[in-house]
Amino acid sequence: MTVQLLGAADIRRLAAELDVTPTKKLGQNFVVDANTVRKIVHAARVEAGERVVEIGPGLGSLTLAILETGASVTAVEIDGRLASRLAQTAAERGVPARALTVVEHDALTVTELPGDPEVLVANLPYNVSVPVLLHFMETFPGLNRGVVMVQAEVGERLAAAPGSKIYGAPSAKAAWYGSWRLAGTVSRQVFWPVPGVDSVLVGFERAAEAMGSEEERAATFRLVDFAFQQRRKMLRQALSGALGGSAAASSEVLERAGVDPTARGEQLTIADFLRIARAA
Repeated sequence: MTVQLLGAADIRRLAAELDVTPTKKLGQNFVVDANTVRKIVHAARVEAGERVVEIGPGLGSLTLAILETGASVTAVEIDGRLASRLAQTAAERGVPARALTVVEHDALTVTELPGDPEVLVANLPYNVSVPVLLHFMETFPGLNRGVVMVQAEVGERLAAAPGSKIYGAPSAKAAWYGSWRLAGTVSRQVFWPVPGVDSVLVGFERAAEAMGSEEERAATFRLVDFAFQQRRKMLRQALSGALGGSAAASSEVLERAGVDPTARGEQLTIADFLRIARAA
């Protein structure tokens, strides 16, 4: 499909038309470089006919690059002005109406999406990137792969392996759903306004089988939170509040799970945390 992508002048013109000023509150930084949005779509391996969901499409830079592949897009946008203009922007640039569905909703609370999307591609708002991402992975199990652009520090944490200094709660929780990798870097200069942090692309592939039930996920994530709230403490202490109220009770559960009570949270895989939850 031939689609005319947005450039820097187009972005500023649309923003002026809608009286939109990018805000820190909504984590808005608009991509103004066509090569960058094509890079994101290429990293996500989007193909014609696939059903893609995009979070926070903004003025439509990335949306148009996804549509250019012949995929269909469901775009979730919280800002009513941006949501109402997006379909018009796409139509003006050669996109058939059937290819784009705009859902005006907070991505943190949306629970239903038309078309059962299978791929996630997004420039995630910096301030809520991890909660939004985990919400989508939990709520839409049909999402089998994707690429998101996030703040570099956040992306590195999502892709971190156990034993790393930056491995933490986001790393462990993301791993519940599948495998994560760094898929590229993005210059600050391709954004308007230019952010004060670097960005990276993070790709994921959902695991073929779920690790456990929803109840087990909730119990496991609770343990992850306890472990990393006091990450310098041994697990028998860090998890005592979740496992019986004392280090002794906690140690007993950990030993039943085959986990060393003197280990620390940063040493455990998500499968280790699941074993602890099952042993509790």
